[in-house]
Amino acid sequence: MKIPRSHPRYASLVTREKLVAAYRTGVLAPEGLIAHGRGEAFDYLFGEESPAPALVAERAAAAHLLEAKHPVISVNGNVAVLAAKEVGRLARAVPATVEVNLFHRTDARVRKILALLRRAGVVGPLGLRPDARIPGLDSRRGKCSRRGIYGADVVLVPLEDGDRAEALGRMRKKVVAIDLNPLSRTSLAATVSVVDEVTRALPRITAFVEELRREPAERRRVIRSYRRDRNLAAVRAFLSWRLRQIEGGSPPVRTARDSRTKALSPPR
Repeated sequence: MKIPRSHPRYASLVTREKLVAAYRTGVLAPEGLIAHGRGEAFDYLFGEESPAPALVAERAAAAHLLEAKHPVISVNGNVAVLAAKEVGRLARAVPATVEVNLFHRTDARVRKILALLRRAGVVGPLGLRPDARIPGLDSRRGKCSRRGIYGADVVLVPLEDGDRAEALGRMRKKVVAIDLNPLSRTSLAATVSVVDEVTRALPRITAFVEELRREPAERRRVIRSYRRDRNLAAVRAFLSWRLRQIEGGSPPVRTARDSRTKALSPPR
């Protein structure tokens, strides 16, 4: 389908077409389309812009990844389709291990996602031969690699299931989540909750990794000063402000192809 660039929902429609194509090739489970729609609804309310508190969380995410002894980036089908190159750039910048972990897991899907990641420049992604299990997690997401998620001290989990975020927390791992829903179990369970769209969040985290790489004292200060609950409260305050704007007649999203890297905050 050819989508005119003048369409006010151009970026969103292109993303949907990309996901549908991935579903047709077997990379994406049909449930992934539903999950994307749920996240897109929140992004619509945010105005398809990043709330300012997201930058605070993204900087904290970068600090945790750099301070980790064995950081791992967990990838599901949606993340692979939408942000494989961004995952590769972040993994090289940290550096971090990448592991494919799926709720609707089949070996065929894992192979296709691994191939997609390799084409995007991800080196040595794991996931095809799990040799460990996350305790207390009975779904197929419990299967993981000892060299990857099982042995990690910090796990970045974009577009996550809440039960796995909670299970990783019980294993005393630091969990960095990217989730557009500030009320989800994932956001409430993670060590760092980045409430942002994944293709905006990952490049920012990578940029903060580069900024903080040679600043160990600043990294530790960022980790000490970040407060998840306070940050999530700021996100909810931003969302409340956006809803009041909409009630006052402002459009729920910007009508032009905008800069998707800009962060917005309500006026003080």
